[in-house]
Amino acid sequence: YSSWQRGTNENTNGLIRQYLPKGCDLSVYSDADIQAIEDKLNQRPRKRLDFRTPQHVFDASLNRGALRS
Repeated sequence: YSSWQRGTNENTNGLIRQYLPKGCDLSVYSDADIQAIEDKLNQRPRKRLDFRTPQHVFDASLNRGALRS
């Protein structure tokens, strides 16, 4: 696989690199630091999701599943 075939993955990697530069020592970051980065990324609207946040889409999918059970 080439990186151009994995657009979403590569885009997400680019977003992560805004917070964690390539080659950085991850041991200097606490679990809370990583969680804060994850929260920021999950609350960021995405064009691919019609400008909804990944968290919103995930929560909506859980709610749909709960209604069917």
